[in-house]
Amino acid sequence: MKHTAGPFLFFTLLLQALSPGWLQAAAPLPEPFGKTAAGEAVEIFTLKNRTGMTVRIMSRGATIVNLIVPDRTGKPEDVVLGFDDVAGYESSANQFFGCTTGRVCNRIAGGEFTLDGKTYKLSTNNGPNHLHGGTKRSLDKVIWQGKGFESSDATGVSFFYTSLDGEEGYPGTLTLTVNFTLKLDSNQLAITYKAVTDQPTPVNLTNHSYFNLGGAGAATVLDHQLQLSGENYTPTDATLIPTGELATVAGTPLDFRSSHALGTRIAQLDTTPAVGYDHNFVVDGQPGTVRPVARLYSPTSGRVLEIQCDVPGVQLYTGNHLSGQTGKGGKTYPRRSALCLETQHFPDSVHHSNFPSTILQPGAIYEQTCIWKFLAE
Repeated sequence: MKHTAGPFLFFTLLLQALSPGWLQAAAPLPEPFGKTAAGEAVEIFTLKNRTGMTVRIMSRGATIVNLIVPDRTGKPEDVVLGFDDVAGYESSANQFFGCTTGRVCNRIAGGEFTLDGKTYKLSTNNGPNHLHGGTKRSLDKVIWQGKGFESSDATGVSFFYTSLDGEEGYPGTLTLTVNFTLKLDSNQLAITYKAVTDQPTPVNLTNHSYFNLGGAGAATVLDHQLQLSGENYTPTDATLIPTGELATVAGTPLDFRSSHALGTRIAQLDTTPAVGYDHNFVVDGQPGTVRPVARLYSPTSGRVLEIQCDVPGVQLYTGNHLSGQTGKGGKTYPRRSALCLETQHFPDSVHHSNFPSTILQPGAIYEQTCIWKFLAE
C-alpha cells in the first residue's frame, strides 16, 4: 500500500499553528456601540495583542475609546479619557477625547484663509479662530466606515471617510483613510493617515487622545515626567495663533530636552493666554522621516509612552480646560488630570509661508505616521 503524507502533514500544521510565531490574530469585526442623536449607527472595533494591550476604536470620529496597557506589576488599566456611550461623545463634556481631528487640526486665525486668490470662510469656534476642523461636520463628529484587517504580526482597523467639497467651508472633496495597527508581540500602536483631493485644500490631521499613564481618572498628570525632542517652539499671540517666529525653548518653561515632571514649571504659564502648556514644539530632525518625538513616564504606575512621528510638530496640552466632567466608569476628569501630545503640522500654517505647507494638491497624496509604544519600568 502506498503511504501518503496526510497524517504527518496534519500534525506538522497543528504544531505550527500552536507555536507562538505562527499565531495570527483574526481580523477584528465591528460591534454595535449605539446610535447618534440623529439615529446614525455607531460601531466599535476591539484590537488585542499577546502582550496585554487592548485598543477599542469607534466609527464616530474614528475615535479611540479605550487604550488598556499593563503597569510595572502587569496590572492592565485604561490610560485615555473618554465616555461609555455615544451620548457622552456628543455632549458638551467631550473635549475632542480620542478623536481623529481635522480637516485641519489646531487653529486657523480669524476662521478664514485665501487659496489661489479665493477666500474661504470657516466657523470660529475658539474665540475669533477656527479650531479642529469646525462645529458640525468636522472629522471628529462624522461616521467613518471601518474594516478590520490582520497580518502575521499585527491586527488593526481601517477607517474611511469622504469629506465633500464645501464641508465645514473647506474646498475640494477629500477622501481619507486612517489605519490603526496594533503589533501582536509588542505594545505598539501605529496610526497612519492618507488623503487625496480633487482641489487644492489644507489638510492637517492628528489624534486627540488625552493620556494619564496612572489610569484615566487619576487626579493629576503633573507628576508625569516628559522629555520632548524639540529645541524650538512656535510663539503665539493672545489667541494662541503663531506669530510666525521659531524660538528656542532654552531658558523657558518649555524646555523639555531633558526629562522632568510636568508640574515643575507649569505655574510660570498660569497667567499666560495658554494657562498652562498648550504649545506647538518643532520636532527635531527632518520632517517626512519617522523620528522620536516624546517620552512620557508615570512614576506611580511605571508606564512609559514613547512617541515617534514624521510631521514637523507636536502640540503639548496639559488639560487646562478639563472641568471635572464624568467619564468612563463614573470617573471624573479634573483640570490637568490628562495631557495630549498631538503630532501635527504647525498651527495656522495657511497664513505662514515660512512654515511647512499644509496645502494638498490634486494628484498628490497626504501621508502621515504616528507611533505610540508603551512600556513599563
